Amino acid sequence: MGFEKEDLDMVLVPSGLLIMFVYHLQLLYRYLRKPHTTVMGFENFNKRFWVRAILQGEKRDVSTCLMVISSNTSAATFLATVSLTLCSLIGAWISNTNNNGFVSDLIYGDTRATTLSIKYISLLICFLLAFSCFIQSARHFVHANYLISTPSSSIPPKSVELAVIRGGDFWSVGLRALYFALNLLLWFFGPIPMFIGYISMVSFLHYLDSNTMPLIEHEFDGSQVVEKVEQRVSEMAMAVRMPSRQIFFFFCQKFIRFIK
Repeated sequence: MGFEKEDLDMVLVPSGLLIMFVYHLQLLYRYLRKPHTTVMGFENFNKRFWVRAILQGEKRDVSTCLMVISSNTSAATFLATVSLTLCSLIGAWISNTNNNGFVSDLIYGDTRATTLSIKYISLLICFLLAFSCFIQSARHFVHANYLISTPSSSIPPKSVELAVIRGGDFWSVGLRALYFALNLLLWFFGPIPMFIGYISMVSFLHYLDSNTMPLIEHEFDGSQVVEKVEQRVSEMAMAVRMPSRQIFFFFCQKFIRFIK
């Protein structure tokens, strides 16, 4: 028995999925072990500093922080709505048993009804996973919104960091589910476009997920700011008590020290 075009789905589809899964396993390993080499790890590092700066800053910075989190919540809610809408459309399409729109002689691959049902179910699972991840992302962003807007200053920064980072992680997983769904859509046109799509997407994602910028060690310590303010106040108090001639020499020394 020779190799027929229906056998392409048995070879190219698992190969494409394996390439995609291996890449994401390697990305997960880098994200857990070497986060600075990934864009998500680099962004999480900056998010931690952002949360600490907001919580230790002035109260007027809280409004800006809430606007940023609200925009992320709105984006996650929008994508969750789109994913749920596509799930409904696919469910209605599957229920129409008389639909043979994608069965054509132009598709070089398996066009049987069983394979077509597997395509629909796989696509539906990806959109459902994307919907669940975007909903969880919005939930964590809302929780971070509550924590940051709390009037009490006893909220630990770690709790806010965890909520913001988890919201971003669920957002990333939801986008990955949409990437898988995009390649499954190509499967309706045959296994060859799907396999080419997986190869192209892995190359594109490798470029987007890799980070070459070094991590910047941010230093933001409120105690240092307080010490500097107290030092300035004590210097001004000493200057007030000095005679005019000593005041002149005092500020000359400060100016020379500033130039150096």
